[in-house]
Amino acid sequence: MSGFRVESTRGDLVESVHQVSAAVTDASGRLIASAGDPELVTFWRSAAKPFQAMPLVADGAADAFGLGAEELALACASHSSERIHLDVVERFLGRIGCEERELACGPHPPLGVAVAEMVARSGMTLTPRWSNCSGKHAGMLALARHRGWPTEGYEKAGHPVQERMLDEVERWTGVPRAGIALGVDGCTAVCFALPLRGMATSYARFATSDEPAAARIRLAMMEHPHLIAGAGRFCTQLGLVWPGGVIAKVGAEGVYSAALPATGHGIALKVEDGDMRAAPAALLAVLRQLLGRVDPAGAERLAPLVPRAELPTRNTRGAVTGVLRAAGELRFHD
Repeated sequence: MSGFRVESTRGDLVESVHQVSAAVTDASGRLIASAGDPELVTFWRSAAKPFQAMPLVADGAADAFGLGAEELALACASHSSERIHLDVVERFLGRIGCEERELACGPHPPLGVAVAEMVARSGMTLTPRWSNCSGKHAGMLALARHRGWPTEGYEKAGHPVQERMLDEVERWTGVPRAGIALGVDGCTAVCFALPLRGMATSYARFATSDEPAAARIRLAMMEHPHLIAGAGRFCTQLGLVWPGGVIAKVGAEGVYSAALPATGHGIALKVEDGDMRAAPAALLAVLRQLLGRVDPAGAERLAPLVPRAELPTRNTRGAVTGVLRAAGELRFHD
């Protein structure tokens, strides 16, 4: 099968194939490399969070409420509901004078495997702060309170909070509002659909922007990779293996975006069938192929993540049953 893809093997056979579209740009929006359809329009989902957090700093809410780097990192996170994540959410809400019941996001099984197993064993009742998006929602509440907007319905299309965030999405991606479709995310807030190329452009700009809000959010994400996802998850692993070299953010349905401050590039990709297992393997392959050309030392920094550029798949006893491996080459637009 042709094209850039992720293959899932079981034993010696390829069991499933997941096609990937991707865009790599610089801050001007110039396409550096691509796979599949770089103009594919899809929902950005949680990979949009750094730009949804931008007004929190730019409009003065972070300073007004005394929010630090941990709160800002969590506003950008899809966290694993570990104790540290829950503690930061609780502190966040306390600083802005809100209660957990005001969070519009609903609870769901934790994204972190260990936490999910603990919750299943204990039978505990989860509350909204356990949502992987609770930091983003706390940020939305903070913006509403700071600007004097109603907190009721802050998550809905047309609310001033969502209009303000849409301003930032338009500004950073370079995609006009008419080209951005709106939907309802899994966490109940507005989500945005736009071309992969626009997503990549925003991350390239974010990678090196000297705007105070962008620089502050970028630094928060660099300093606290564990808050962005959690133990064993790929966003966090990338931040730990190459601090300051790559900032990655997962989105649901096989979406990933990444900023490379070291090279000034932005990446956006979509596993077209939405397979979430395949997305980290796809991003790793894009990073390695890109960095192999523009920053070989950076490519070496990522090598410890997966020595053979494959992600193992395991059964319920932990035994390796196959791998997830990327196949195909990026198209470079020199």
